[in-house]
Amino acid sequence: MIKDEDFIQSKEVPGPTKEEVRCLVMCKAHISKEDVVLDVGCGTGGLTVESAQRAQEVIAIDKNPEAISLTQRNIIKHKLLEKVRLIEGDALSVLTELASFDVLLVGGSSGDLPQIISRGYEKLNYNGRLIITSILLETRVEAVEAIKKLNMTPEVVEVTIAKGKVTDRGTMMMGRNPIAIISAVKKVSHP
Repeated sequence: MIKDEDFIQSKEVPGPTKEEVRCLVMCKAHISKEDVVLDVGCGTGGLTVESAQRAQEVIAIDKNPEAISLTQRNIIKHKLLEKVRLIEGDALSVLTELASFDVLLVGGSSGDLPQIISRGYEKLNYNGRLIITSILLETRVEAVEAIKKLNMTPEVVEVTIAKGKVTDRGTMMMGRNPIAIISAVKKVSHP
């Protein structure tokens, strides 16, 4: 895993997804060197970079041009430019133009999460993995409901991480935002 401080960051663009959360997302995603990964709402590119270290190809989408620029700088810094395709645009529009993929990561959805999940499911290969990270309670509920409508079984893990900060008296634990990781697998249907 890449340390948080090894990513180029900006106050205008959220991220990167914290190291410990990226680790759990990568465990849930089970990305192999044959996989094509779609990262929706790539932000600074934390999950894009981690995925590109494992996958055949990563397609990173964000409608914020600053996020695309920052993700590009991070994939160049980590020498992964040849494995990542960056697309500036609305995820719902871009999804209709893409071929199939093996892993769908959703970090940002601009309020379109149920539609992104539904449209992404159509392009997700069988046994493909869907992973959503959420800091908002409402997003967690939307994700679970959308996954259930597609006859997939959602798995929800909520993570609360505290990191130590050394002070004069000792080490103070500093809590970070709790985050939910919602995942599901598209199963092969049997007649």
